[in-house]
Amino acid sequence: MSAAVNGRAGRGALGTAVRVAGHLGLLALGVVVGAAGTLVQAAWFPLGLLLALLATAALFYGALRATGSQLGIAAAAVGWLVSIVLLALGRPEGDGLFAGGLGEAVFLLGGMALAVICATMSRPPASTS
Repeated sequence: MSAAVNGRAGRGALGTAVRVAGHLGLLALGVVVGAAGTLVQAAWFPLGLLLALLATAALFYGALRATGSQLGIAAAAVGWLVSIVLLALGRPEGDGLFAGGLGEAVFLLGGMALAVICATMSRPPASTS
């Protein structure tokens, strides 16, 4: 089969490099949103929790719209989850950002649920123009 039949026309080395850079950017953005959400949800409870979950939902939905695939959501979710877990572990001296309350559990489980919801949404329709 030719490349045009497979739908791979126009996907050269530059297109692959742009996609990889986009996914790495989403990974880094996930780290930033996870770290900011961790700080905000604890500082301004309960409105901070709502703000952190809204930012997380916007990250995951934006990743879906930007990439059009679940791989973009996975990249953002991995960055988000890694930052949350690393901040929850703390240091050997006992300094951690999660105190183990209800807000932290809602943020962690709610964010993971949002990632799954966005990953199972239907893909945006391709424009034919």
